[in-house]
Amino acid sequence: MRVAVIGAAGGVGSRLCRILTERGDEAVGVFRRAEQAEIVSGAGAAGHQFDLVDGSDDDLEEILEGCDAVVFTAGAHGTGEDQTTLIDGKGLEKALRAAQEAKVYRVVVVSAMPEAARGRETTPSFEHYMRTKKRGDIIATTSGLDWVVVRPGRLTNDDGNGRVTAGLAVEYGEIPRDDVALFLAEVVRTPELSRAIVEVTRGPETVQEAVGTVVELLNQELP
Repeated sequence: MRVAVIGAAGGVGSRLCRILTERGDEAVGVFRRAEQAEIVSGAGAAGHQFDLVDGSDDDLEEILEGCDAVVFTAGAHGTGEDQTTLIDGKGLEKALRAAQEAKVYRVVVVSAMPEAARGRETTPSFEHYMRTKKRGDIIATTSGLDWVVVRPGRLTNDDGNGRVTAGLAVEYGEIPRDDVALFLAEVVRTPELSRAIVEVTRGPETVQEAVGTVVELLNQELP
């Protein structure tokens, strides 16, 4: 497959590019800043610098042309509410428009579980982030594309073990970025998993088994 990863220099995006490349797929790594080019190329991806804030729909469409799928894992990463709005919110809208125009209908969007940071004091900036992520979910799910929204639990930099719990709703918990990337790579190549919001945390199943579990849930017949 030829998979565009928007946010390819990030913690999840760079891991995903490496996984795609190692399994023989072509990763098209979209990154924002020139100094991130080395991270993307080091992950084995064909790098394309593009600014989600100032770049045009047409330029992004050109990058996405010929791809089989797009994974959106870009984010402002705590750089302020304005940047969150522009990248996590309007940037996602731009990516979905470009995918539509480029006829890349398979889109996987990395979001956040609603329980994130509940039980501890949060900031107005964090609450804005959560509202923006929810709006992004709505935009993705009403896009008319072949979408999947993936909501990972609290991200860690621990070594992954390739085992997760996934479902349409799961208990909140943590998950290594390694395993999120593995899960995304499996979702991309599972067309049976379509138009679903999926939550994922650490767990006992391999990523292949976990994705299969979600597919079974979606296909479950009523009694």
